[in-house]
Amino acid sequence: MSPELNSKNKILSVNSLIKITGQARKRGKTIAFTNGCFDILHFGHVRYLEKAKKDDRILIIGLNSDGSINEIKGKNRPIIPQSERAGLLAALSCVDYVVIFDEPTPYNLIRKLKPDLLIKGADWKGKEVIGSDIVKAHGGKVEFIPYLDNLSTTNIIKTIIEKYKA
Repeated sequence: MSPELNSKNKILSVNSLIKITGQARKRGKTIAFTNGCFDILHFGHVRYLEKAKKDDRILIIGLNSDGSINEIKGKNRPIIPQSERAGLLAALSCVDYVVIFDEPTPYNLIRKLKPDLLIKGADWKGKEVIGSDIVKAHGGKVEFIPYLDNLSTTNIIKTIIEKYKA
């Protein structure tokens, strides 16, 4: 990863985050975790992350790696490489840390970090939220944030294709 994309030292390994979250908990901080691809960062993402940060939480973003996205979304994704996506997220004041994971789901990452809060978009309500069993087992909870309609990377890609097709 190039140094300029990690200039704020917010893009860390899981082992570094385990140490940081342990120290933060001793100071009474709440560890909040959310995850996603964040391919073509848009207003919906930013609004979601700002709401996730409330109450002086430590907000950790689990970011799908390029390989992970390729596996779950297909060969044409991601559009933006993981180092750039991580750098964009790290540049947001509402994001405390970013950790990249290479599996299709963040289950193992959640198992290692044991966040107090697992945050998902409200479109996940009523569905199985990966890692919720881990979070709830140690007294944490799952929180849902309202989803902004029609704001998605997929819709942005479709709009670009439609507007610029030959």
